[in-house]
Amino acid sequence: MYRLVRFAQPLATSNYRSPWTGFEQEINSLFAAAVADLTAGVTRSIPLGVHEDKDSLQVTAELPGIARDDVNIELADEVLSLSATRKVTGAEGEQSVAYARSFNLPYAVQTDKISAELKDGVLRLTLPKVEAVKPRKIAIN
Repeated sequence: MYRLVRFAQPLATSNYRSPWTGFEQEINSLFAAAVADLTAGVTRSIPLGVHEDKDSLQVTAELPGIARDDVNIELADEVLSLSATRKVTGAEGEQSVAYARSFNLPYAVQTDKISAELKDGVLRLTLPKVEAVKPRKIAIN
């Protein structure tokens, strides 16, 4: 009737296949992805971390290799916008890579007390809450 036939794949150590098969293709794809990252005219997203405590909202943004003067932070109508440019020198000369990210804040913040620090490629923003937004303990009579 029917006969079951098993397929035997050659081992990596056999004469038919080298353990390095596909390695060159993987390396080439990694380099292609790195070069594609430098394509001009494309704005990339800034990786963010957001943490909230009872007094403020802390935002951390990863901006490696970006100078302090190349970072722009704006707050308008409770929308926080971050943008940055990084200058890259390559075979074709100097290029600029643009990064941007915007998001709505969940509540109003004290705009005059916002602090920002850029250290070791990490931007840390502290956005203090408005007094009306902070949680209060209510006593029960």
